[in-house]
Amino acid sequence: MPIPAKAFQRWLHGIAPNTSTSDICRVSGIKRTTLAQQLVRGKVAETTVVSISRAYNVNPVSALAAFDAYSQLTDTRPPSRSELVSQISTPDLLRAVLARSAADPGGVPAAAAPAGSPAGSPALEPAPHATSVKNWVEAIDDGELRHRVSAATGIAPQNYSAQLTANRLAPELAVATSVAAGVAPASGLVATGLVTETEAGWPPGARQAALDSLSDGELTTLAGDRLQTLGRALRRQEHDHEKTEKIWENLG
Repeated sequence: MPIPAKAFQRWLHGIAPNTSTSDICRVSGIKRTTLAQQLVRGKVAETTVVSISRAYNVNPVSALAAFDAYSQLTDTRPPSRSELVSQISTPDLLRAVLARSAADPGGVPAAAAPAGSPAGSPALEPAPHATSVKNWVEAIDDGELRHRVSAATGIAPQNYSAQLTANRLAPELAVATSVAAGVAPASGLVATGLVTETEAGWPPGARQAALDSLSDGELTTLAGDRLQTLGRALRRQEHDHEKTEKIWENLG
């Protein structure tokens, strides 16, 4: 839900008083025409608020929380382990499986990996990743989450699913999903890439700690599920590609 222009201008005056629009656009990297168009329409994009916040050393989550539509972001509860794990990419999960196998060549399952990042383990890719939004929703879904989000926001279930399939979710839907699931409201903004883990208040190394807390069985099962999902997606792409080629062949 875009920010009302009047509310945005009041907020902007508070963090950058007596600063020209040109200067604000220059330091934040926003095109003047883009900001002007948003103000004329009366709706300012959340990405604009985030970019300006960062330019003026204001936490983007706190900035968004100042607006009525995002007041839920004042809730700063930490993310759950399942949310943290959902923001670990499939390649990182596979590397973790291989690293544990190398550390335990006998193949004896461990109850859980030691806390903290193991020596020599590669750094995790930053969130978001290729399936971060869909993985996050699945991690917090109790089976009725999508229906609750649809009822609360008015979005049709098929449109909501389409956004998840495309690995995107509008900011207001991300927050609504968090609220409906009873989890940290800012988590969805991390999954969509609007804000960073640090900006959302996630503890340093939280994702790595969550990964290390998985038992060998949990880690292997999760990696296997991710590979199956990836395999299905690739098969669909291959099928679509074959159909496209046949169409071009028929066209001559």
